[in-house]
Amino acid sequence: MAKKDSNVIAQNKKASHDYHIEETFEAGMVLQGTEIKSIRAGKMNIKDAFAKIQNGEIYLWNAHINPYEQGNRYNHDPLRTRKLLLHKKQINQLIGASKEQGYAIVPLKVYIKNGFAKVLIGLAKGKKKFDKREDLKKKDAKREIERAFRDKQRV
Repeated sequence: MAKKDSNVIAQNKKASHDYHIEETFEAGMVLQGTEIKSIRAGKMNIKDAFAKIQNGEIYLWNAHINPYEQGNRYNHDPLRTRKLLLHKKQINQLIGASKEQGYAIVPLKVYIKNGFAKVLIGLAKGKKKFDKREDLKKKDAKREIERAFRDKQRV
């Protein structure tokens, strides 16, 4: 997992709202040409992205990496499918879990670690509408408690 938030390039905030994240995995990304330069510049979006298993390998779909501005003809396709690098044991674990009804593999964040682009993917189970409402109620209650506590300390 990313240690510093300054290295986080893209974050999928909607994932925690729509899914219960049960387990997370750190995966590397196979990139082409100027993609890493564009990622380092912070030009990436994973809002609509998802991971899919094909032929025993995991691929990242719909992750948008803007073309590099100085890349001219060597630029890449912004929405191309990118392979994710995981250990075979982790891939088998994801294959087994994703075959169950209601599970999905969702990218949570993209960050730079030791000079490489990494993706934090989560094994997620979809939330129902009442779960989402309950989470919002808890979040609002926590915010009210923090506000009351902060106001009490000011006096």
